[in-house]
Amino acid sequence: MSFDLIIFDCDGVLVDSEVISCRVHAQTLTRHGYPITAEQVFHRFLGRSTKQANSEVEAELGRALPDDFHLQLQDTLYRTFEADLEAVPHIHAALDAISQPVCVASSGSHQRMQISLGRTRLHGRFAPNIFSASQVDNGKPAPDLFLFAAGQMNVPPERCLVIEDSVAGIAAAVAADMPVLGFHGGSHCREGYGKRLYDAGATVIFDDMRELPELIARLGRKAG
Repeated sequence: MSFDLIIFDCDGVLVDSEVISCRVHAQTLTRHGYPITAEQVFHRFLGRSTKQANSEVEAELGRALPDDFHLQLQDTLYRTFEADLEAVPHIHAALDAISQPVCVASSGSHQRMQISLGRTRLHGRFAPNIFSASQVDNGKPAPDLFLFAAGQMNVPPERCLVIEDSVAGIAAAVAADMPVLGFHGGSHCREGYGKRLYDAGATVIFDDMRELPELIARLGRKAG
């Protein structure tokens, strides 16, 4: 096998959270004078950090969002996660069948991942190898987070394989010179979304986590 590390994004890859996240994000921004739909949040901010999104919003508003905006967003989101969040279908079985070391590299905060991965019984499968954009200077689509994760795991970038569901995440993996699989099986993925991931640079696209172990094996043999 050519891959020594499988790097998973979190939201939309491990946990089926993006529909919830976009809805809560849109409602919170709208409440603070920036009218936006969940669909617009999806297209503009999916896969990017809240810090990046807030900077764009504040530039357009010409003023800062409230000091406690992030806390308001988090509180609502975490309550909804704890009530409604589910794992991506078949991800537990896929992880059971993957022999390589795995880690998480997400635009979300450690607190968010503690809640989302804990709720879906995935936290113990990855801890302590869970990395956040808060640990690097530049979030996705910059390569910093994936390169940081590889460095923390002591694996050269070329021997890593990334699993992503967002255009920003695909771009980050490509910039890090890591092959990347584009997953478009989350509840947020509309018709044609897989093609967007492929066009962004995904090596292969897939929509069922039951396919993942064989895809990893096949790409490893091809790369080797």
